[in-house]
Parts: sequence; C-alpha cells; structure tokens
Amino acid sequence: MRYLFHLPLDSQCRKIRILLAEKRLDFELKVEPTWERREGFLQLNPACEVPVLTETDGTAIVGGQVIAEYLEDAYEDTSFLGSTAFERAETRRMILWFDSKFHREVTANLVEQKLMKRLHGSGEPNSAAIRAGHSNIHYHLEYISWLCDRRRWLAGESFSLADIAAAAQLSCLDFLGDVPWDRHPDAKDWYARVKSRPSLRPILVDHVMGTKPPEHYADPDF
Repeated sequence: MRYLFHLPLDSQCRKIRILLAEKRLDFELKVEPTWERREGFLQLNPACEVPVLTETDGTAIVGGQVIAEYLEDAYEDTSFLGSTAFERAETRRMILWFDSKFHREVTANLVEQKLMKRLHGSGEPNSAAIRAGHSNIHYHLEYISWLCDRRRWLAGESFSLADIAAAAQLSCLDFLGDVPWDRHPDAKDWYARVKSRPSLRPILVDHVMGTKPPEHYADPDF
C-alpha cells in the first residue's frame, strides 16, 4: 500500500493529497505529529517534516514539491505540469509563488500562528504576524483575480499543479475563516470551480480538534 504521512492543515500535504486523487492513485493517510520526533518517522525523513510518501515497495519520497515532481514523472499518463516547455515553466512559476511567497506572507502568518502554535504548545500567537497575514492576503487574491481574467486556470487553459498549490494554501486559510472571499469575487469563482472537483472532497471534510470551520468551507457553492 502507498502511504502519505501528513498533517491535516499542512498546505504541502494537502497539495499532494489533491494530486494523488487527481491521478487516481490509491493511498492511505497517516497523521504524523512531527513535534513528537517519532523514531520510525525519523528513519523515513531525518528532517522530521511532512509530507512523506512511501510507495508500495517501501521507497520514501520526501517534501511537497519533490513528491509532486516524482508523481508527475512516475505516473505520467495524466500530467498536471503542462504539455509544452513554456506551460511547464509557467506552472512551476505559479507553484513557486504559492508554495513560497504566498505561504511566507499569508499562511505562515495565519495558520501557523493561530492554529499550529496551539496544537504544538509552542507559545502565544504573534498579533503583528496575524495582522500582516490579513493584510497580505488581499494582494494575492487580487493576483488570482487578475490571472483568471486572462486565463481559464492560474497557469493557462488547463487545470494544473498551479491550481492545486494555490487551493492547498487557501483551503487551510478557509478552514479558519480567514479568506475575505466577498471582497474578491473573481478569486472566489475560481476557488468554487476547484472546490467542485472530486479530488477536493476528502480535504473539505477534515477536522481539527478544537476548531470548527465556517459553514461555507465544505460547500462548493459557498
């Protein structure tokens, strides 16, 4: 059996869950509390970080984008990077935008401060970081709206890993009710299209103890 070691509100883990589902690859989830530094998990990934994918033969692949690229290479019948060199370059640019820039400026300031610190018992939330996250998200939603005014999907005319990477970040924030959708209707329309895909359904029923998502969280029509 193929296993994905994950945390429910980790955006990189969600990215791989969506991609595995889009590629129709069977897998089982294993929640890995990385802060416990479990010996068996350290043997898979000495960095003690998720996601980690173990293949049916026990081979371990570590890291969100590394796993994504591996899945694209190993199961290439359906590609989510694009068919031309330019499409693949643009998709990777957008993946980097959301995995790095968006995560650093928004997700890390909101999900990690408001939720992960509580779960890990690692101190009080930083109010300045939370304010920065709430401010920064508007710029990114405006960019999504700008892209969707020019393309069907974020990297072009086809649904791609760029959309998956963006949805993985935003779904974590939406779980906390921290996405101002009403102020960014074009971004909301794009996310509704992504939410309607079967690959998102398992993510939209995730639960985290002590936190209840808003009513619209699991509703594709908001």
